[in-house]
Amino acid sequence: MEYRRFGKTEKALSVITLGGMRYIDGWSKPRETPTRAMIDQAVDMLRRAFAAGINHVETAYGYSRSEYCYGQALEEVGVRRSDYFLMTKGDPDSPEAAHRMLEEQLKGLRTDRIDLYAWHGLNNPERFRMAMESGALDVLSEYQAQGVIGNLGFSSHATPDVIARAIVSGRFDFVNLHYYYFFQRNFGALLLAAERDMGVFIISPNDKGGQLWNASEKVKKLVAPATPIQWNARFCLRLPFVHTLSFGMTQPSHVEEMLGVFPTSVPLSRQDLDALVRMDAQIAMDPISAYEGFEFLDDPSGINIPEVLRFRKMLKCYDMEAFGKYRYNMFEDKGHWFPGAFATPDRVEKVRAEKAPPGIDIRALLNETHQALYVPKEK
Repeated sequence: MEYRRFGKTEKALSVITLGGMRYIDGWSKPRETPTRAMIDQAVDMLRRAFAAGINHVETAYGYSRSEYCYGQALEEVGVRRSDYFLMTKGDPDSPEAAHRMLEEQLKGLRTDRIDLYAWHGLNNPERFRMAMESGALDVLSEYQAQGVIGNLGFSSHATPDVIARAIVSGRFDFVNLHYYYFFQRNFGALLLAAERDMGVFIISPNDKGGQLWNASEKVKKLVAPATPIQWNARFCLRLPFVHTLSFGMTQPSHVEEMLGVFPTSVPLSRQDLDALVRMDAQIAMDPISAYEGFEFLDDPSGINIPEVLRFRKMLKCYDMEAFGKYRYNMFEDKGHWFPGAFATPDRVEKVRAEKAPPGIDIRALLNETHQALYVPKEK
């Protein structure tokens, strides 16, 4: 295992974090009663993770049973509280909600302190204002002054402008965001966070990063001898200001594959750099895929055009059809977590196509992607 200073928090975190979102029965209710199967799975993963040198465990109020599961599982594992760092997250919308939520989280986690607490889902301007103006952050800061919370941060699925506003607000010591090979849009936010010495935690590099356990045969060959999960982790960690990646490990084989990430290299090793050159070269398969469409953020059609074009590029250049169908068909179901409408013909007609550069038929690209990836829901 390798460790990095988590920015101004001064905590030495393992570069791999054990995530708490994907355990069996984890999304069932009530949240206060994790099943024995879930607890046993978490106990096994905690033991294996700690044995591998991981010292950072991550969960959230919004992960349903996860906090209560970890509270019991960590007690059963018996590791000293001083031997690991604990992160959880919440999105209270008032001072009263902040008190209630944090006290419940402490109860569920069976702890008297949370090392790292993130305001969860700062995903759009409205939620940014809620976090900054509701008074909830002031309550969390009071808990921090009492030593119940170590450091405050935020997590975000937002566009870079919202992430940047949160970074420069001065209210946070760390940021959880998306960045990996198949989504590099937040590189500027990483630089801004590094300039302010903030801890940087990468959300879901293996799932949102391309469902890399189910990557296409083409991608597997391009990054060999590493697996896609291992190579993508090294790609992220080639940046010294990226400090830890969340791995939602639920099986022994996941831990074994994770150990194959090491050693990492800053900059990339020759072997991994050769793989990067091969990956980048695939854009020649469909040069128009290099166009990302960020001019179309907040297009009146309601289509999340940059994301649709990203899925198209992954399909055309990397054969990542399974991932494209998985993510594309989440549109219209996830609210602020994954905003956007399907690129249906009626919506495509509303696209302000004149904003596209000359030679880019944006409507044709959207229609093509919808036809390739949309899966009608069963009635």
